[in-house]
Amino acid sequence: MEQKPARVRIVDAAHQLMLTIGLARATTKEIARAAGCSEAALYKHFPSKEELFVAVLKERLPKLNPLLRRLTADPGAGERTVEENLTDIAREAALFYAQSFPIAASLYAEPRLKSRHDAAMRELGTGPHMPIRGVAGYLRSEQAAGRVRPGADTYAAASLLLGACVQRAFAYDATEEGRPPQSVDEFAASVARTVLHGIGTQA
Repeated sequence: MEQKPARVRIVDAAHQLMLTIGLARATTKEIARAAGCSEAALYKHFPSKEELFVAVLKERLPKLNPLLRRLTADPGAGERTVEENLTDIAREAALFYAQSFPIAASLYAEPRLKSRHDAAMRELGTGPHMPIRGVAGYLRSEQAAGRVRPGADTYAAASLLLGACVQRAFAYDATEEGRPPQSVDEFAASVARTVLHGIGTQA
């Protein structure tokens, strides 16, 4: 069987290690070893571990940002309702945070490492605030189209929607069931409906 290209192997190995031992402990040396290449070869594709982390988020996790860009560019595409669009956003966000939270959580145990990571994210022009901006931007486009109430706080609505999705990623681990009370589809529809009740034109 033909071996995958080095870059694909590196991203696959990084994704697996970051999921199992966390971003803080997944060193470039360990990632290179798991990918079957040298650390020097890894750095040919990714100048830093942060850039590799961003590649994992973009290429191996549920695609939230492309969905937001598409909806913002054409919010009413195919005559879809705001509630349907928000449900899609909430579903993708819930899946995204369920996978990204275990990866990034280990940074919070090492403040100095987190500080360096945050600085690198700023240099790369990305970070966990970007989805909030994306959802708020989408809601502003719906406001301009007259499908979200004028004066509604789009930033607060985006924060509420995504905050619920982040919380779902970890809030139920300690319960007897060990999982949220709703399926991801039920959760997404319910959160979207609740947020829309506060900002919709009929509110």
